[in-house]
Amino acid sequence: NSYQLLQEWKRRPLESIYPFIYLDAIHYKVREEGHYISKAFYTVLGVNLEGKKEILGLYLGESEGARFWLQVLTDLHNRGVKDILIASVDGLKGFPEAINSVFPDTEVQLCIVHQIRNSLKYVASKNQKTFASELKTVYQANSKEEAEDALDRLEEKWGKKYPIVFESWRGKWDNLSSYFKYSKEIRRIIYTTNIIESVHRQFRMLTKTKGAFPTDNSLLKLLFAGIQNAEKRWTMPIRNWSLTISQLNIHFKERLKDALNLV
Repeated sequence: NSYQLLQEWKRRPLESIYPFIYLDAIHYKVREEGHYISKAFYTVLGVNLEGKKEILGLYLGESEGARFWLQVLTDLHNRGVKDILIASVDGLKGFPEAINSVFPDTEVQLCIVHQIRNSLKYVASKNQKTFASELKTVYQANSKEEAEDALDRLEEKWGKKYPIVFESWRGKWDNLSSYFKYSKEIRRIIYTTNIIESVHRQFRMLTKTKGAFPTDNSLLKLLFAGIQNAEKRWTMPIRNWSLTISQLNIHFKERLKDALNLV
């Protein structure tokens, strides 16, 4: 019975520590009380200590919000997750606080790609190409200090025209700039939530012939089948994993030593 399998999968115990997790939502129309409403479908993808990807959970909520993410994170904790080193998420308001209320030591990195996309919405189309190009000096900088100097220069040039863009970067800077303290290997893994968006692209391929779903469970069963297909292909660790885990060990030695059986 696929429903029973799904329920067992949703309740299965998880590992006690994940170096990386990614959280993102995808939206679908589902029938409820005679009419179709849009629901946010929450996906949690983890990278375990062997560097392998796995989907930790699937959750369906009315709308995307930090309060619902809090329930999701609490569920992960209840299923055995004690520590997450770094979480990559989009710029949803209250998201970092929701994560840190359940996992106080987790570093939160906001997705740079989401931030760039959101910034460009507020830039006139004739200036978008130049602005996007100059923005690279910020997020591709070698260090946080260099990035901050680049952001200052960018604001001097564009700040009067597009103040809302710089308010956003300044307001979220702590979580946007987390990745600068790490090596290139780790930066590459955490600066964007693309890893989970590619899973969502697979979900869309599965569901594209269906405009809407009669019930929550009909949607969940189809997506669960998609997850099982994806996980069959995830047999190898992510690229350069041995280097990445040794770099992580420099930053998180105390938190990793038991898990890695280090003296």
